[in-house]
Amino acid sequence: METRELIFKNGKIVDVVNQCIQEADLLVRNGKIEGVGTFSGEYEIDCTGKYLCPGFIDSHVHIESGMAVPMEFAKTVMTKGTTTVIADPHELVNVKGNDAMEYILQTAEDVPLTVYVMMPSSIPATPFETNGADFTAKDMEQWKDHPLVLGLGEVMCYPAVLAKDPEIMEKLSLCKGMVIDGHAPGLSGDDLKAYVDAGVMTDHECTSYEEAREKCLAGMKILVREGSAARNVENIIPGLIKEPELIPHFMFCTDDKHLDTIENEGHIGYNVKKSIELGMNPVQAVSMATYYAAQTYGLKNAGVLCEGKDADIVVLDSLTEVQIHSVYKQGRLVDASLFAEDAKPVKESMLHTVVLKDITKEKIQVKAQGEVPVIGMIPGQIVTEFLREKVPSEAGWFMPDSEYSKLCVFERHRGTGNAAAAPLKGYGITNGAIATSVAHDSHNVIAAGDNDEDIITAVKAIEDMQGGYALVSEGQVIDTLVLPVAGLLSQRPAREIQEKIDQMLEKAWEMGVSRGIDPFITLSFMALPVIPSLRLTDLGLVDVDTFQRLS
Repeated sequence: METRELIFKNGKIVDVVNQCIQEADLLVRNGKIEGVGTFSGEYEIDCTGKYLCPGFIDSHVHIESGMAVPMEFAKTVMTKGTTTVIADPHELVNVKGNDAMEYILQTAEDVPLTVYVMMPSSIPATPFETNGADFTAKDMEQWKDHPLVLGLGEVMCYPAVLAKDPEIMEKLSLCKGMVIDGHAPGLSGDDLKAYVDAGVMTDHECTSYEEAREKCLAGMKILVREGSAARNVENIIPGLIKEPELIPHFMFCTDDKHLDTIENEGHIGYNVKKSIELGMNPVQAVSMATYYAAQTYGLKNAGVLCEGKDADIVVLDSLTEVQIHSVYKQGRLVDASLFAEDAKPVKESMLHTVVLKDITKEKIQVKAQGEVPVIGMIPGQIVTEFLREKVPSEAGWFMPDSEYSKLCVFERHRGTGNAAAAPLKGYGITNGAIATSVAHDSHNVIAAGDNDEDIITAVKAIEDMQGGYALVSEGQVIDTLVLPVAGLLSQRPAREIQEKIDQMLEKAWEMGVSRGIDPFITLSFMALPVIPSLRLTDLGLVDVDTFQRLS
């Protein structure tokens, strides 16, 4: 940490408390802001014509979605202006339980990015799937007083809350007085009120302003999400602009965003830029990315440029275009020197997590008599449609084609041999298959293709790699991305991961996957049985709207 005095001269400071822009100097010493006013000294940075914003805060992120270990994730997002994240490691914890909590908290202490952690609440998210480890209220007791732990991660199984299920109520009680994140797509009326009354405080699943407004007026803080697959800024911000008195109850998150999307678009700064383009006052947009997030999560050292706060500063050449000139973390320039230390080796307990059993074509046959349940994908969204359609068949069995892919899930944690399959509409893959061990949130192996042989080959490639992505065509593995840490993360440099993903995306699209769909991220969500309307787990199809498994 630098100890010298540093002065940011003649900047236009975005005052998120008073909602104005103040022309002044910032005095920084020992990583903290020591004053706002007029100063001079030996070390000055000329900020004439530039805007100084507090470091951006991602209010809800799964670091695992970047598929890089936390150090590499930090290198990527910090250059984009994000200096603090609130991470929910439920992807890792679903695979490895307490070992994963220990891993994420230890790595959080080693990276220059400020990483706060929410304790995952839904392990597994529902009873309709098989995950890798338990994580009970008893397990949480050892972590809740850790200085980096802020509260309870997204409470995904809201039907359990409404039913006052003892297990989730015990977790809510344990975290009383802490922040409790929600996850309740479409919840409304009396059920919403009951969910909020149980102690749930936030929601990041709103896909319309009407939904966000109702939840806000019910007492929730709203996290406006813009990730790789789920993009909600455009649907929410225009309505919010018309009711500016509600803006202090809103903030930004990415939830799930791939490295390549971050590199091409930006991170939280992209949410800010897009909101400004939609007509939001720039100071209000910056406030959502900083001050309102810090207030909601009780971050005492972040979110505002004033005396006593961390000197987390984003210097912009253009406020309206959110054009980043430079980023400072606790007074240090974010550049290669900030990441001089390599990530520490990953413990053996976080490796070798793909255990498959009896992977055969017989397990993934789907009867196709009359109209059958079909998962309908929606471009740009992770919600799905529950369709009932007549699908192509042969001798009474579903035969995938370019319109109807075969979606499969194979249990990979406990050696049960569970497998399930269903028709998937809108994916479009032809002459091949894609498989991955990234399948929210239990992270079994999920695959989609237009023939059984390539599906099986792709799944076995995942087992051989002990996690990752695999592209297969005509029986040949044509490309892979290896993710050995819990089957979710790579230990390679972020740039290498990004380049490999870009390469595989192009190949997947060449194989017919719709350009409006991320071939990997969107596929990964097809196994998440807490997002409407129809999903597939290792135990079969789940009707999320009625919260029942289909027979």
